Amino acid sequence: MYRIQRPSRSRHLPIRRLQYHLREWGEPNPDAAPWVMVHGWMDVSASFQFVVDALTHSPWILAPDWRGFGLTDASAQDCFWFPDYVADLDALLDATVGDQPVNLIGHSMGGHVATLYAGARPERVRKLVNLEGFGMPATRPAQAPGRLATWMDELRAQARGENELKPYNDLAGVAQRLTRTNPRLSPDKALWLASHWASQGSDGLWRILGHAGHKITSATLFRLDEVLCTYERIQAPMLFVQSDTDSLSTWWQGRYSREEFHQRLEKVPQCETITLAECGHMLHHDQPQALAQALEAFLLTPT
Repeated sequence: MYRIQRPSRSRHLPIRRLQYHLREWGEPNPDAAPWVMVHGWMDVSASFQFVVDALTHSPWILAPDWRGFGLTDASAQDCFWFPDYVADLDALLDATVGDQPVNLIGHSMGGHVATLYAGARPERVRKLVNLEGFGMPATRPAQAPGRLATWMDELRAQARGENELKPYNDLAGVAQRLTRTNPRLSPDKALWLASHWASQGSDGLWRILGHAGHKITSATLFRLDEVLCTYERIQAPMLFVQSDTDSLSTWWQGRYSREEFHQRLEKVPQCETITLAECGHMLHHDQPQALAQALEAFLLTPT
């Protein structure tokens, strides 16, 4: 199993009627902006461990498990609303850093949340890093009735127990699941990450620490015009980091392209884009050293 270089600390905070799990590395430093790292869909805060280990500096890093992921329990919910992630981040910063601006880093879904937050609360973000947080394809108003119907149908299915995530017999099975999704993930890292991505129940089975309600289709449309207006309000310098593998073409089959996303980025007042070689969407797993170097070069430079 992978041996971590910089152990993290865990604690729970009362955030918006939930007990939010927060992972921390390093110590508070009044002379340096905290780094806040937010993970993607069906991921956990421990996912950033490999990058943290590759850093040459030791910033104070805060990494929450989003509601319904990892050790942040949201079992009372049957589905999840995207604005809640943005509001959770806001409340988390209130509880941990107060008014101090942060360096905000987000991967995938977390990257999109971070980018929206930087536009909604521009004064709270010193610098912004989006790691392949593309958002979603643009939608049309005519899609709204069908979207609502799909959402209600999926809620019914979940109430009947038809939406549960598959359990695994052992930790090795969870690790194999991770490497199927990302063949670049080395076996030692996969086994370590599996121990944080899933937990063993009283029946001996291992279950992914992700609420099944995250699989339910959103009841609301992705309104691109609203997103672009939010991008325009970002004041922080932004770094967008992408892999040299075009994930969007695989996911969306022509419905949404990397070129479309780069057109959206033109609305961000200060945005730099870099590409990391020999990695996929999980670039913080595939190239942690290269990503750590990029983060330090960007975030440690005076504004």
